[in-house]
Amino acid sequence: MEELISAGQATINGKVAHIGDRVGAEDVVRVGKRVIHSKSGKRPPRVMLYHKPEGEIVSRDDPQGRPSVFDKLPQMQSSKWIAIGRLDYNTSGLLIFTTDGELANRLMHPRFEVEREYAVRIIGRLTPEQTELLTTGVKLEDGLAKFDYLSDEGGEGSNHWYRVILKEGKNREVRRMFEAVGLTVSRLMRVRFGPINLPPRLKRGRCLELNETEIRRLLGLVA
Repeated sequence: MEELISAGQATINGKVAHIGDRVGAEDVVRVGKRVIHSKSGKRPPRVMLYHKPEGEIVSRDDPQGRPSVFDKLPQMQSSKWIAIGRLDYNTSGLLIFTTDGELANRLMHPRFEVEREYAVRIIGRLTPEQTELLTTGVKLEDGLAKFDYLSDEGGEGSNHWYRVILKEGKNREVRRMFEAVGLTVSRLMRVRFGPINLPPRLKRGRCLELNETEIRRLLGLVA
């Protein structure tokens, strides 16, 4: 190849190439009239979406022998699934798994402030005072917590739905915040984690693996 480059037979985007030139995925490389197609040697990590139902734990080991979300994932020989965030036993919705620890850290670490969005059903309705507390800060045993967004989604009877967004993932945080203002959460579902929404077609208890294009788009969004 170096001989061809030195002889001026290789071009990059129509210009004569020189030894040491760098090319990216968008560049057109030709030797004579032939276009050279190259692929990156590094394959993207695997990313799996899972619609968690209530009644499953996000752990590989459980002394009580409860069903685990990891039982539903494809088995791998050379790597393992990393859960991006957790959902408690009685919470449903979007879980993301990956084989890339760097991607998992980028989505989970508090300093990146990645949004988590939930649909919350409570018994009763929020008063204006309770809404203000939840959006300005309520005191929990592990510090202050607040919703960055809270909207009333309506409801019937004693049950009422709200949509909330926060940028951290403390244990049982959404439930504890509502409890702190005197209300009980009767159902909780995560519908979005960062740039990924829970796909409407993804049924409870089922997995959906992202394709290479979707994974590269995700990596670009969180870079």
